Amino acid sequence: MHPKKLFLFDFDGVIVDGMYEYWHSSLLACEKYLNSQDICIDQNLYKQVSNIFIEMRPWIKYGWEMLIIVHEITKTENPLNNNNKINFQNKYHQNCKEILLKNSWVSEDLQKCLDKSRKYQIDKDFDSWVKLHKPFYEVIDFIERIKKYKINSGIITTKGTIFAEKILERLNIFPEFVFGYESGTKVEIASKLSKEYEIMGFIEDRRKTLVDIKQNSYIRHIPCYLADWGYLKRNDKNNLPYEIKLLKLKDLGQLVAN
Repeated sequence: MHPKKLFLFDFDGVIVDGMYEYWHSSLLACEKYLNSQDICIDQNLYKQVSNIFIEMRPWIKYGWEMLIIVHEITKTENPLNNNNKINFQNKYHQNCKEILLKNSWVSEDLQKCLDKSRKYQIDKDFDSWVKLHKPFYEVIDFIERIKKYKINSGIITTKGTIFAEKILERLNIFPEFVFGYESGTKVEIASKLSKEYEIMGFIEDRRKTLVDIKQNSYIRHIPCYLADWGYLKRNDKNNLPYEIKLLKLKDLGQLVAN
């Protein structure tokens, strides 16, 4: 008997563009819950996403890192800006660790601040919060289309499960399952799923994640697709290794039989 078929999707940058939500929720978290004396958050900042934040987004893996970036952008002294952004990016992980240490922060606590910010907005005005996310309708149509081929859909995200599910429900998307950051790494989750499903492909906009999958002997057979509409670093599309394929929105339909 053939195993059930499954397509895996990342969420942020693949199914929805959440840039406005990241900025808004991270600003609110820094202002309302972080209690930092080093920042100054003007209400006008909420009106438009910082260009520096947009440029930093491809380096961010976990939600709590967004608070670090927003904190650095809104610092009153030596803020993160066009003059020093490249230096920050070149030592991104080291810089994040140093900022945690300097402020006596723990990444889990920053994540809780972000989650509290999102819950506050959902409780106050759910519709406004959802509208901060801009869906990629081509992906939504593809998820609906693969049902005709008896292919399930699964979502693995570094967002909290509860928040991803609320957005998906509003978009009328009901995947077989949603795994958030609480469930472990994407490699771990894909490995577990591969025992039960034939995974037809994984669509993700973080190149490093796809490389990690291809370097894992147990799941390297999974077809991996880098979403070119997502949050990519400047050179992410170049010289893709391990037969990772660059995928454009217009080519989604070619992933299943006509």
